[in-house]
Amino acid sequence: MSALGAPAAGGTVGVEEEFHLVDPDSGALTGSPEVAAEALAGAAGELVKAEIVTSQLETGTVVCRDLGELRAGILAARSAAAAAAARGGLALLPASTHPFGSWRDQELTPDERYRDIVDRWALLALQQDICGCHVHVGVPDLDTAVAVMDRSRPYLPVLLALTGSSPFHGGRDTGYESFRTQWWTRWPNAGAPERIGDGAAFRALVEGLVASGVVKDATHLYWDVRPSVRWPTLEFRLGDVCTLVDDAVLFAALVRSLVRVLAGRAAREEPVPDVRPELMRAARWRAARHGLDGELFDPVARRLVPAGQAVAALLAELEEDLRSHREWSEVRELLTGLQRRGTSAARQRRVLARTGDSRAVVAAVVQEGRAG
Repeated sequence: MSALGAPAAGGTVGVEEEFHLVDPDSGALTGSPEVAAEALAGAAGELVKAEIVTSQLETGTVVCRDLGELRAGILAARSAAAAAAARGGLALLPASTHPFGSWRDQELTPDERYRDIVDRWALLALQQDICGCHVHVGVPDLDTAVAVMDRSRPYLPVLLALTGSSPFHGGRDTGYESFRTQWWTRWPNAGAPERIGDGAAFRALVEGLVASGVVKDATHLYWDVRPSVRWPTLEFRLGDVCTLVDDAVLFAALVRSLVRVLAGRAAREEPVPDVRPELMRAARWRAARHGLDGELFDPVARRLVPAGQAVAALLAELEEDLRSHREWSEVRELLTGLQRRGTSAARQRRVLARTGDSRAVVAAVVQEGRAG
């Protein structure tokens, strides 16, 4: 992403997406050292970056200020990545896991940064065969970022439930809507952060983690939400890759609205919800397991609620903000569309049930991504 200037919380938004590369004929997970080298050198354009393995690419939008700009930004970034993939004879798979590929099919991108990651985390880094969606929302300062992050924790599971696109892993149906979440949880620097307090406490925490050797610096915090050290943003990293652009816009719009609402509560010094980390892990697990199908766990009320009810409760909390920013109608329409067709994970399973062929799942996801 380009540098962000954010005079107020939620003034700007940007999206980073990661994609697998596949052979367009066989659907197989396929790396390309040439495509990776082009991205590393910046020859694929400023919107496209290399990733840890040569069978992935990352995109980042320009800084956006409204949902129209955001949609255009996502489309432009995906188009640039698709063009880079096509130059290597490959296609983008906009899903967080490949239906039948394996981490053993991957090749490390030859770059010092990625070699350092493998040196630090060993096999965990080499098994990184998952992709994510990261939403950056502008914030004025670190104290605001931490205050919003602390208050966002109870909302993370329902946001995750909207994005599931990783039902398959290693050629098997995992039973999860977001198996990426479970695979990622193995890392010592991943998951939902506990309540921190303020910017000074965050800096002290990072110093402790650096001293432990778990991370090199704050860029290695792979929490579900974290203050960015590169931009004046709060970065939500919990989402699976949204196959459809509509769903990516919806996810980013909800995250941005939540930041605006929670920043207002922080400014009014409203209390931070006190949620045990064990309950947060339970709520996160349930969202990854069931997505929008069934019940989610409310970690504040400590009870199961139908997923539709949990989504409606989130929307009710954001309605005033969305209306005041003239985003309500679009968000409602996008959400209705998602609930009607189901998540990418649900659609992938329907394709497999109909065809019995994992290659057909790849083809369907690739086509959905191209259609936008």
